[in-house]
Amino acid sequence: MHLRSGDAEIYYEVHGSGPDILFLHPFPAHHGVWWPVAEMLSTRYRVILADVRGLGDSSPGVGDATMEKHAGDMVRLLDELKIAKVIYAGNSIGGYIFFELWRRYRERVAQVILVDTKAAADSDDARKTRLAAAEDVVERGTEPFIDAQLPNLIGESTHRNRPDKVAEAKKMMMKASAAGVAAVLRGMAARPDSNATLATIDVPALVICGEEDGPTPPLEMEGMHRAIRGSVFRRIAKAGHYSPFEQPEEVHRVIRDFLGR
Repeated sequence: MHLRSGDAEIYYEVHGSGPDILFLHPFPAHHGVWWPVAEMLSTRYRVILADVRGLGDSSPGVGDATMEKHAGDMVRLLDELKIAKVIYAGNSIGGYIFFELWRRYRERVAQVILVDTKAAADSDDARKTRLAAAEDVVERGTEPFIDAQLPNLIGESTHRNRPDKVAEAKKMMMKASAAGVAAVLRGMAARPDSNATLATIDVPALVICGEEDGPTPPLEMEGMHRAIRGSVFRRIAKAGHYSPFEQPEEVHRVIRDFLGR
């Protein structure tokens, strides 16, 4: 289904019944990253999978896809589905969006699951790299960018043992348009630092990190866990930045145990 949110069309799916969980995927893929985990949880929960603006089947709208716009899109979706409070699960950019949503709409969050993400803003060099990549994607298309990103986003074990999973991940990434990928890159480059936000999170929180995650390694995510009072930290073996996609059974088990406490 599609929902109009400001200047963008947001794609989403709803499955199952029970307490509501909203899943947001990593860049530059789409909701399919979470589907194996969400499908297992849908026997006990109502799972909502959305494509963030500019990725998957969601349009980019006008201008940069900022965290403010993404957070507004998700609240618009919650309103459409008449959800007062949601369990929020965000992988990578899904975590960046959570921090903005928490600052603006914290009353809408019942619990949070942060997966392979970070609170820090981009360094000056990282920001320049993202902006240069956005220009290159517009000029040359998405495939060269995606081919360069795959080794960083998918864990070494998955690359070695599951080339089919790597190919599936690339297919999800290729769904996005060049304009969409560029808009999201520019929005991530402009995101604020959220380290101070971590101490304000006062709902039950689970922090998950793939042991082979390069962009947001376990040491960095352990620091984020320590900054969120009372949070739970779990590592996922043989997984990289896309841990819910690479090791769905284990991520499902960890989330199920956390929610069932």
